[in-house]
Amino acid sequence: MIALATQQSLFEKMLSNIKEVKARDATVIALAMEGIKEVEKVVDHVMHIPTTHPVLAPILSVVPLQLLAYRMAVARGSDVDQPRNLAKSVTVE
Repeated sequence: MIALATQQSLFEKMLSNIKEVKARDATVIALAMEGIKEVEKVVDHVMHIPTTHPVLAPILSVVPLQLLAYRMAVARGSDVDQPRNLAKSVTVE
C-alpha cells in the first residue's frame, strides 16, 4: 500500500489507517514531509518530500509517485512506452 502522509490536518487519520493495514500484514510505503518521525515508526519504507505549504504538497508528491510507478513497471517487465489496456487517446500525425 502507498500512503500519502503529507497533510497535517489528516495525519492522525492516515496514521490510524496505516496501522490498520499493517495489522493485516501489508507492506506499506509512505510519502511524507521531511521531519515527520511518526510515520517512519509504522511503515516499511518512507519517501520524504520537502516541508512546504499544504496546498503545494500534492504537486510535490506527483513526481516521486510517478517515478515509483515507472520503476515498478520496469521491475515487472512491463512495456512502459506501450502499457497494456491503454485505449488510444492521442492521434499521432
